[in-house]
Amino acid sequence: MGSLKGRLRGTARGKRDSERPEPHFRCRTEAKMESAAKGEAEEVMEGVASIALLPSGAISGHFVRLPHSICYGLHGTELSCERECSRGEDYRLIKLSIIDYTTKREKVVAVECRGHDAARFQSIDHAHGWEEDVIGMIKEKHGNEQISVSFECETLKADNAAEEHIRKYMPNLSGHDAVVNVGKMSISGINFKEEDASQAKELKDQACYTV
Repeated sequence: MGSLKGRLRGTARGKRDSERPEPHFRCRTEAKMESAAKGEAEEVMEGVASIALLPSGAISGHFVRLPHSICYGLHGTELSCERECSRGEDYRLIKLSIIDYTTKREKVVAVECRGHDAARFQSIDHAHGWEEDVIGMIKEKHGNEQISVSFECETLKADNAAEEHIRKYMPNLSGHDAVVNVGKMSISGINFKEEDASQAKELKDQACYTV
């Protein structure tokens, strides 16, 4: 009799243990999901940018992501701030807007621009020589959400060549005496699709709550 009770207790214990969730499996699964989400957020977009540099200091153009051939808009205005003495006149800070034509969304990042006609851009996180309070102010006011941008002019078009390029690809800038920079660009820290999915989920949750 005692032996039968022991077997029954053992059976019940085994059943309860089998019903418990697998903690290690759950942790591994969650870790994979977090890693995948992080990988998507840190995806690097690489391609070619065509940028018009206007006499006013503003920039305008587009970035074509390769090999997908997805086009993004670029628009930048110069930020007013004092540069350190170690910086030359060809250094300036640009508030750069990156526009996704598909989702009608845009992201803003402050970048350092070096060069007059043939420009190079890099994120201010990697730009040395600007006072920390200036960089902090730019991040607080405009934000960059850990967005990283890199661009270097490989082809410079001026005068007739620039005007021909602008009439073909940026007709709204025709007649503004701009020069055109063409070169490789990389952008990381942007995921417009992930944001759309997140916003759709929020709207769905709100709709369910109101109902």
